[in-house]
Amino acid sequence: MWEIRVLHEDLRAFRIVKAETKADAELKAEAQMEIWNQRWERQQRAESARLDKTSRALNLQQGKTAALGLSAEAASRIASLENLLKDAVAKGIRFKWDDLKDRTPFMEPAIISAKSRSTPPEPQPGSYSPVLSIVDKLLSSRRIKKEQEAKGEYDIAHSQWREQREIIETENKVAANDARKLGEAREDRKKEYLKKQAAQHAGIDSSVSAFSERKSGAVEYFFSELVSRSDYPEAFPDEAALQYTADTGTLLVDFELPNTSALPTYKDVKYIASRNQLQEVPVSDTWLRKTYDDVLYQIALRTIHELFLHDSLGILQNIVFNGWVRSVDKATGVDAHACIMSIHVGRQEFMAIKLDQVEPKACFRKLKGVASSKLIELLPIRPVMSLSREDDRFVAPYAVAGTIDERTNLASMDWFDFENLIREVFEKEFSKNGGEVKITQASRDGGVDAVAFDPDPIRGGKIVIQAKRYTNIVGVAAVRDLFGTIHNEGATKGILVTTSTYGPDAYEFAKGKPITLLSGSELLYLLEQHGHKSKIDLAAARIEYKETLKSVRS
Repeated sequence: MWEIRVLHEDLRAFRIVKAETKADAELKAEAQMEIWNQRWERQQRAESARLDKTSRALNLQQGKTAALGLSAEAASRIASLENLLKDAVAKGIRFKWDDLKDRTPFMEPAIISAKSRSTPPEPQPGSYSPVLSIVDKLLSSRRIKKEQEAKGEYDIAHSQWREQREIIETENKVAANDARKLGEAREDRKKEYLKKQAAQHAGIDSSVSAFSERKSGAVEYFFSELVSRSDYPEAFPDEAALQYTADTGTLLVDFELPNTSALPTYKDVKYIASRNQLQEVPVSDTWLRKTYDDVLYQIALRTIHELFLHDSLGILQNIVFNGWVRSVDKATGVDAHACIMSIHVGRQEFMAIKLDQVEPKACFRKLKGVASSKLIELLPIRPVMSLSREDDRFVAPYAVAGTIDERTNLASMDWFDFENLIREVFEKEFSKNGGEVKITQASRDGGVDAVAFDPDPIRGGKIVIQAKRYTNIVGVAAVRDLFGTIHNEGATKGILVTTSTYGPDAYEFAKGKPITLLSGSELLYLLEQHGHKSKIDLAAARIEYKETLKSVRS
C-alpha cells in the first residue's frame, strides 16, 4: 500500500492518499490537488464577486436587488448549516467503488492539418500567342520577332510557375509531415493517458477484492474517500485519518473539524441609499456559539451515519470518531491542534437511532460521547481511542546521552548505544510538538533503527530514522535503502544520521525526496543544542577497530 501526503497551502488542506501502486497513488494525489485548486479558485471568485457587489457604486434599484440577492445567499448558507445531518440522512447511499474510477475523457483536441495550398494553373502556350498586324504577317522578320518574344514570355511564365509549384508542394509536404508528427505524438499521449486510466481502474478493482477480504488498507482507502467527498461548505476542511482493526471491526476516524472562521460572518445585507453602499449585518455572538456547537455535533453524527450506511458488507462493527480543530491559541498566539470531541459507538446501537428527528448534542451525549460543555472554547479532551502506534519491533529504550561528554568518541561508541543516543536526541527534538520516538529491535539489517511519530497533520506523520556509526564516507546505496524503507513503512519522511559524511552521489539522490541527511558535524551540533557535548574522531575509531580485529583473530 502506497501513501502520499498532499498539502494545499492556500486552503491549509492536508490529506493522505493511499493506493496499491505508486502510479495509482500519484494519480490520486494529482486528482486531489486539482480538486483543491478548483475549490480555491471558486472561493477566490466568490469573494471577489462579493466584494465587488458591496463596494461598487449602485443606483437605488441595483442596490436593493443586490442586497436581496446577498441576503438570500446568507440565509441559504445558514439553513444548510442547520440541516447538515438531516440532508445527509435524506440523501442515503450515493457513493460506490465505481465512483473512484477516473472516467475523464482525453481532453486534448485532435490535430487538424492546415489546408494544403493549391498550385496555380499551368501557363498554356496558346495564352501567349503573338498578336500580328497585317504588316507583321507580310514581313516575316517582324512576325518571327513577335513570335520569339511571345515564346520568351511563355518560357519565363512557365519557369516561374514550376518554381512556385515546387515551393508550394514542399510547403504542403512539410505541413503534412508536421501534422502527422503532432498527430502521432497526440496519439501516444492519448494511449499513455488511457493506459494510466486503465491501470487506475484495475487498482480500484483490486481494492474492491481486498475490501471484501477486510484488508485494512482497502477499508481505510474506501472510507477515507467517502469521508472526503461528503458535501460540506467550501470553507470546511476535508481531511481525516482513518485506521481499521479487522479483528474487532473497529474504524477509528481522526476528523478535522472547522474552526469558527468557517462559519458565516453575516446574516443579512442591507442597502444604505444615503451612502450608496451595501452593508452586512453581522451574526450575533450568541448565534455563533450555539451554531458552532450544533454544527460540530451534526458533523460527528453525520460522519458515523455515512460510514455505517455505506458499509454493505458489515465490515464496520464499531466506529471511534475523534474531532480535531486547528486554531490559534488566543492566550499565546501559537498554532494549536486539539481533540475537542470523541465518541465510540457500535453499529447496532447507532443504526437504531432516527437521526432525522434527534437533537444532535443530546444524541451525542446519549451515546456517551465525550466533549467540553462549550465546544467553541476548543478545550482539549482525551480521545476515547487514539491512532495506534504499536509495532512489535519496538523495544524498551535506555538513556545514553547523560553518560557522554567531550571525551566520548561517537565514531567508536557501541552501535546499540549509538542508536539509543540518536533516539534520545530526536525524542527531545520531536517532543516540542507532542511527538515521540521509539527504537526498534537490534537487527543491524539496514532497516529501521527508530520511528518518530509527529502529530502535526501537515508536516508530521511517521518518520523512519536510520543511524549509521560509520568511519567511511556514506555512499548512495545507504540513501537508496532508506528511500525504499520509507515506502515499505508507509512513512512520510526518512532521516539518515551518520558519524561520518556523505558522498556527492548520496546528496544528489536525496534531492527532491523526503529524505534528510545529517552528517557527523550536524549530529554534534544537534546534541549540543540539547545540552550534550561529545566528539567524532574517525581516525581514532579506525585504529581502535583494527586493534579489535587483531585481538579477536589472535
